[in-house]
Amino acid sequence: MSVINLISDTVTKPSAEMLDYMVNAEVGDDVFKTDPTVNRLEEMAAKMFGMGAALFCPSGTMTNQIAIKLHTQPGEMVITDKLAHIFNFEAGGVAFNSGVTCKLLDGERGMYNHKMVIDAISKDNFHVPETTLVAVENTTNKGGGACWDFKELQKIKEVCTANNMGFHLDGARLFNAIVAKGETPMQYGSLFDTISICLSKGLGAPVGSLLLFKEKDYMKALRIRKVMGGAMRQSGYLAAAGIYALENNIDRLADDHKRASIIANEIKDLPFIKHIEPVETNILIFNINDDINEAEFIETLDRNGIKIVSMGNGKLRIVTHLNFTDSMLNEFLVKIKALKIK
Repeated sequence: MSVINLISDTVTKPSAEMLDYMVNAEVGDDVFKTDPTVNRLEEMAAKMFGMGAALFCPSGTMTNQIAIKLHTQPGEMVITDKLAHIFNFEAGGVAFNSGVTCKLLDGERGMYNHKMVIDAISKDNFHVPETTLVAVENTTNKGGGACWDFKELQKIKEVCTANNMGFHLDGARLFNAIVAKGETPMQYGSLFDTISICLSKGLGAPVGSLLLFKEKDYMKALRIRKVMGGAMRQSGYLAAAGIYALENNIDRLADDHKRASIIANEIKDLPFIKHIEPVETNILIFNINDDINEAEFIETLDRNGIKIVSMGNGKLRIVTHLNFTDSMLNEFLVKIKALKIK
């Protein structure tokens, strides 16, 4: 029986073309900054976003953590949403690595507005942590792949500038937002002080993320990556996959968005579906009826060759990706419509 894995867009495997690109990469030792393929990837990404520099890292968690440490000192505070990845899914790294705390905003699907930021800022009260960084996530993971309104991001930037605060973007799935909203990387590069982009989600690379920042921060970011154990050697083989991904796998994200939308439309009236959150990109979050055991539902799908994941609090997640084809989509719809759920 074939398996349709919709747990995440991180389950993809490199295509034959990407593997060929990797095998034939010219490599050196990136610790000494002599790996030409890593250097090319970093320069390519920095130019794409119009930012001063970029740093190739093993994971998006590391790029986020480096960014937070670039902007803050121990005892300070980061404003972010209660659903943010940096708070929920990075193992307490905000506190462990940077010694800072989070002020969590009660946004909508992982997104808040500039007025909420203004109300959350602490600057002149020595009893509470000083606010030095605002972090947003686009698209929002726990928000179901929701995309920020760029005009609202511009307003938040104005607040950050007025209050001498850094502005960081966790852009693990930023290219999904860019494709869905018809935006450009340059727009984001002009707005944020630091941007983390993931190459191993929708773009299909096997591993790797990039942190983009101002050129003056390069040596500091490089040192923080070293402290965190992120320095690599012949990582050009991995960087080559990232180059291929940026050159070939951005526009096709629209296919993932379309398939997620089709799934939402086709399953919304199934008798065991209680609610489906709005679908903007490649993530679909839904609830099943209260009288259905969530673990048993996931196990039933698994027995039918379909893998999905729980997001907690009764929410289940489907994520489409480049290895999820139209034929798989049709097979998925046939199987889920045929389920007999007690």
